[in-house]
Order: sequence, then structure tokens, then C-alpha cells
Amino acid sequence: MSGLGGLNKSKHGVVIGLVQLQLPVIETRADITRQAAKIVSMVAKARRGSATMDLVVFPEYALHGLSMDTRPEILCTLDGPEVAAFKQTCKENSIWGCFSIMELNEGGNPYNSGLIIDDRGAIKLYYRKLHPWVPVEPWEPGDLGIPVCDGPNGSKLSLIICHDGMFPEMAREAAYKGAEIMLRTAGYTAPIRHAWKVTNQSNAFCNLMATASVCMCGSDGTFNSMGEAMICSFDGTMLAEGSGVPDEIVTAEVRPDLVREAREGWGVENNIYQFGHRGFVAVNGGARDCPYTYMIDLAAGRYRLPWEDKVQVTDGTACGFPVPNRRYKGAAHG
Repeated sequence: MSGLGGLNKSKHGVVIGLVQLQLPVIETRADITRQAAKIVSMVAKARRGSATMDLVVFPEYALHGLSMDTRPEILCTLDGPEVAAFKQTCKENSIWGCFSIMELNEGGNPYNSGLIIDDRGAIKLYYRKLHPWVPVEPWEPGDLGIPVCDGPNGSKLSLIICHDGMFPEMAREAAYKGAEIMLRTAGYTAPIRHAWKVTNQSNAFCNLMATASVCMCGSDGTFNSMGEAMICSFDGTMLAEGSGVPDEIVTAEVRPDLVREAREGWGVENNIYQFGHRGFVAVNGGARDCPYTYMIDLAAGRYRLPWEDKVQVTDGTACGFPVPNRRYKGAAHG
């Protein structure tokens, strides 16, 4: 149950609003400033429209649009005016918020970063997109892992960005670290519609975790983002679904307490537990080895597909980006 979009909030519920923000055209710093003001106004709109809302979520590219522009003059920093404005509006409206920035990186290409800010204006989660959408996106691969934070009403939140959600390992990692609600922000366009839906639902079901996902919406004159906000329960069922209406805020209540109940009480299809305890009916505690070759090889730094030499797209030249000349130095997270 979605509580009629959060209108009837339960004691243990978390009401989420997903903003299908109109896709902007961004060319100058002044455009960034105007778009930040638009986002601030939408936070206030979300609060006016729903006194019960706990968390308002903005899509990837909400501030920068889909230009893939890496010029330093339009990039953001954690201590810059845009993030300060997001902090202030969350505090003024007593609401949690999830925001997207393209973050300046002095050592290479910008990061595609996401922030969760609490209702007092403090950053509670800071994430850099692990899987930029290659070959289209020029962003530096993230180096902060997949963090989880305490969220509203006793919940546990995580955030992944767009293409991240096509890798089942991302959702599994978030759940493994305790996330009960996984946010997924995106800028996807219509060709991805089917994959968007099935992955949002499977990410929920396979990990007994609520998922709340939203794309940019409308046209910037070149691209058409699809909106398609989705909130799924931990069993993969759809609680709420948006359409292609720009600036619509799609709302529903999710129940982290029921996530916890299912994770603790389910026997059949408790996949997040059973993954590491194979066949526990036959052997005490189940098999706890790692039978997956790709995991072993990836951890050892030797991940290689049988058809690796035949893969045709291995850089961004097809989308106009030069062949990079830097090697990845490794992640900074512990």
C-alpha cells in the first residue's frame, strides 16, 4: 500500500516525493544559478503539496542538464553556492532532499555526484557515480563505494545513479550494507524505458528493499527525458508510477519496518540472506564459499570476458571524446 501517495501516513512510514524535473538547457554559470533556484522552488512546492513528505528526490542532471559539458566554469563543489542553497531549502522546509551535481575534480574529469541532505541542512550521504553511462558520459568513475546513511523515521538510505542500476551488484551491495530504501536518480531517455522498469523492480525484489527511482522529464530541444518515476515495494510490486509530465511530483509511502520484517522472517525467496548461505536445508548454515568466477577474478584484478578481444566499443571516441591517457589509480573508500 502506498498510503494514497502518502496522504495517510503510517507510524513507521517514509513518504517519498520523486520530482520529474523539466530538462533544462545549461550553457553558462548564470544558467546554473537559475536552475538551482528552480530546484529550491520545487523543494518548497513539494512541502506545500504534502505536509507528510519526508524526502524529496531530484533526478540526475537536475542542475546541469544533458549537455555532458565538462567546462570548469559550470561545475560545482561541495562548498559552493548551489549546495549551500540545497542545504538551506531543506532546513527551511523541514524536509530531506536528494540532489545531483557535476562535481569539479582537480585531478581529472568531473565526478557525477549525488547528495542526501537532512531536514536540518546537513549532508548525510555523498556518493560519486560508480558506473558512468559509457560511451556517452565523460565522468570520472566514482571512488567512494556505495554509502548508506540513516534516513527519516529510522530508515536506512542508499543512492545510486542511473546506469548504476543496470548492474545487480550495485543494489546487492547497498542492501548488504543495510539499505532499506535505495534511491536511483537518472536522466534516461525513452529507449531505456523497459530496462528501467524491470531493473527497478528486480533490484527491489532480489534484495527485499524498497526502490525509489526518477528521471529528468521533457525536452531540451535535443533530448527527451522520460520522467517515469517509480516507487517499488520490497517484493518488487509497483506502489506508484509517474508518466512523462514535467515537474510532476510522484509520491508514495514505503515501510522500512516491513522491509526489516521480511528480511528477518522470510524463508522462501529471502535472497539477500540465501545468497551467502546456499542450500542450508542440506548443510548446516549453508555453503558460504564464493562459487562465482567473475567475483573472484574481479577482486584479483584479472576480470576478463571470454570475448574480451572482440568488444568493439572500449572508449568514448564514438561520442566525440578523445581516447583517455590516464590509468585509474584505485578507489579511495575503505
